[in-house]
Amino acid sequence: MTSLKVGDSFPAGVEFTYIPYTEEKDSITSCGSPQQFHASEEFADKKVVLFAVPGAFTPSCSVRHLPGYMEHWNEIKGKGVDLVIVIAMNDAWVMSAWGKANGIKKDEILFMSDAGIKFSRSIGWTKGPERTGRYAMVIDHGKVMYAENEPAGDVTVSGAEAVLSKL
Repeated sequence: MTSLKVGDSFPAGVEFTYIPYTEEKDSITSCGSPQQFHASEEFADKKVVLFAVPGAFTPSCSVRHLPGYMEHWNEIKGKGVDLVIVIAMNDAWVMSAWGKANGIKKDEILFMSDAGIKFSRSIGWTKGPERTGRYAMVIDHGKVMYAENEPAGDVTVSGAEAVLSKL
């Protein structure tokens, strides 16, 4: 597969890893155990906003990309979205720490690892050979309703405002 476009089915067999938030592991220095998240199965009966960044804790991702989703979270959820997920090439521990560093709690944005950039590579949306690209998609009950890969280094088509306008 080279990319996803509106009307496509979300691919089968897509998995990410993440560390579910728990109050007892609320500290940024607390570690949990990574778990598999079977995205293809989970997305089959949910409305999902998935956005990808080249890396956790990086300047553009932390200052211009993630904050929009934090700011517009209530509006996005108000449009019937079940899950908001951010993925990056970082491992599940780094993604968990990035969520905690930003004060994200259990039912808000899920921070997941696209380990080995397997999913991003499968759709051809990477940044170089080792990083996830910067993109966003809306999946509604297994169907892609919006999918855009950033054309340049800015946050435009993958930002929360752009996604919100498509919900």
